[in-house]
Amino acid sequence: MTSYALIGAAGYIAPRHMRAIAETGGKLVVAYDPNDSVGILDSHFPDAQFFVEFEQFDRYIDKLRRRGEKIDFAAICSPNYLHDAHCRFAMRAGAEAICEKPLVLNPQDIDELAEIERDTGRRISTILQLRLHPAIIALRDRFAKSNKRHKVELTYIASRGRWYHASWKGDDSKSGGVATNIGVHFFDMLGFVFGAVSRNEAHLREAERAAGSLECERADVSWFLSIDRNDLPESVRSKKTTFRSITVDGEEIEFSDGFTDLHSRSYEEIVAGRGFGLDEVRTSIDIVSTFRDLPINKTNGVHPFAIKANRA
Repeated sequence: MTSYALIGAAGYIAPRHMRAIAETGGKLVVAYDPNDSVGILDSHFPDAQFFVEFEQFDRYIDKLRRRGEKIDFAAICSPNYLHDAHCRFAMRAGAEAICEKPLVLNPQDIDELAEIERDTGRRISTILQLRLHPAIIALRDRFAKSNKRHKVELTYIASRGRWYHASWKGDDSKSGGVATNIGVHFFDMLGFVFGAVSRNEAHLREAERAAGSLECERADVSWFLSIDRNDLPESVRSKKTTFRSITVDGEEIEFSDGFTDLHSRSYEEIVAGRGFGLDEVRTSIDIVSTFRDLPINKTNGVHPFAIKANRA
């Protein structure tokens, strides 16, 4: 049975990892989080050891390793700015790392992690679940051999309350900002479907929303991301707190179904040795890292939602 440790057990995304471990026949041996609101463990692994101090967590894993009971995988669901350090810890503890998005905040961190992979013989896999979504795979296959440039519009609004800005997510130095925190897997998807990115422009960069454009190998992309519920279209505002839309040449691409259910598929691939590693994640990290320092350009290919936000 594959054994796991979990870092960040009280986090928003941790329950999806717990469920994925259970659904793929694994065992969560030990979990860590400085916050103790982890009752969700009872739903999946009530016998897992739990620590609120990292030093005790580290000691327990080392004791297991010395007894020949080392952890196979460490799942990392901690705040974005800690992913790099926790991946390093996992590999040096003898485990493979499974890290939530974004893997790191800056491209140079990828190169350093690659060195530790070589030194330890361990591997880092990251969760890029949209690459496993049937609708996205079909989209890539549909446009892979296209000789035409396509016009793509991506809109993602994920309403968040006031707590967001009081947490680490509202601190750009820890989360990377809205474009990184809620958008990095969409940028990965765009490169996956439409090819390498050659141009990256910023049209809007605020605490609650971001917008820009990308020139990919086979498409010109206009994108808008927001955590402000006031940006939701009026037609959905009273019914939903999240809005996702991708149009290609004016045609809506439906991919809402199954969006949150792909962690188990991701774990299946990772355990089988087919996870997405450092090379696959580089493009999306380059995009979000560059975006943070780009000058704001409001003249070319601005997303309609961004135009509305600028006027407001």
